[in-house]
Amino acid sequence: MKLVDTSSWIEYLRNSESEAGNRVEELVLTADAGWCDLTAVELWHGVRGGREKRDLADLEREVALFPVDADAWQKARKLAVGCRDAGLTVPVADIVIAAAALRHGLELEHCDRHFDKILPVAARL
Repeated sequence: MKLVDTSSWIEYLRNSESEAGNRVEELVLTADAGWCDLTAVELWHGVRGGREKRDLADLEREVALFPVDADAWQKARKLAVGCRDAGLTVPVADIVIAAAALRHGLELEHCDRHFDKILPVAARL
């Protein structure tokens, strides 16, 4: 099971023949794709039309949801401090998503360069 970041979900939902889109397709087909609350909100925030809404609603029924619970928020706070101490300025949403993956012991599927900076900090927590 992998926690899939918004960046990779977008590639998949756009039917992009990208590496990330293909990786997510495989995860969906094998029931190994998950997301957290924040990822779902980001995706719903970006839907534009009826077909996209239906596709996303279908995914909600199929994809495992990993909650951003109190422990994930605590990890997010520590990760935010760790990123700042490392001189990194990264989006808070990415910090929370990485913390959710940490909290649930999941690898993170992404194609967002911010995670290349965040994940080494997360590994030290």
